[in-house]
Amino acid sequence: MHWFTGILTYVVIWWITLFAILPWGNRPVENPEKGHATSAPANPRLLLKFGVTTVVAGLLFALLLWVIESELINIRDYTPQT
Repeated sequence: MHWFTGILTYVVIWWITLFAILPWGNRPVENPEKGHATSAPANPRLLLKFGVTTVVAGLLFALLLWVIESELINIRDYTPQT
């Protein structure tokens, strides 16, 4: 895999993982102020979620890279040859 493709792949995996991890552990505010969303989390813990996202995305990227480099699944076999 080319380094630029690897970076783009990691970024896509990171964002998908972030959106999967964001809802974990959210608790709404018990008594929200008037005009505030009742579903807004009391303590979103974004730095923790960014850290967990980075680790999980790194593991998923490493797994994907291993599958591609070991040719466990060869994508070129499924593309039309011109």
